[in-house]
Amino acid sequence: MPKSIHVAVGVIVTTNEQQQTQYFLTKRLEHSHQGGKWEFPGGKVENGETVAQALARELKEEVAIEVLSCLPLIIISHDYGDKEVCLEVFLVDNFIGEASAQEGQQQGWFSLAELQKLDFPAANQAIIEKLITDA
Repeated sequence: MPKSIHVAVGVIVTTNEQQQTQYFLTKRLEHSHQGGKWEFPGGKVENGETVAQALARELKEEVAIEVLSCLPLIIISHDYGDKEVCLEVFLVDNFIGEASAQEGQQQGWFSLAELQKLDFPAANQAIIEKLITDA
């Protein structure tokens, strides 16, 4: 039976000088599960931690921002065969700091149109579809 992992995910969003919505992504390191694919930052929810606490901790560790508030976006369950994930995804549009990858991975701000052209883990496709629907 595959191991199920509970993950808090942050869709970090901002508006640039041209008033265009941009989303912050990092690229998974090659040696990790789904390596080489782009992702919305986040990580595992640890025992005794709420999803909101995990999201705040992970985004501070991974991309050096402090979440001031966030809104639930979508919950996704996905089976990769070797691993099952439950992603609790939040829209993060109120934060302190400049998002910057802290673990040596590639990073970037992307428009919704650009997101649709990138290679994501399969579980992330539902996030992109939700962002398109809500746009």
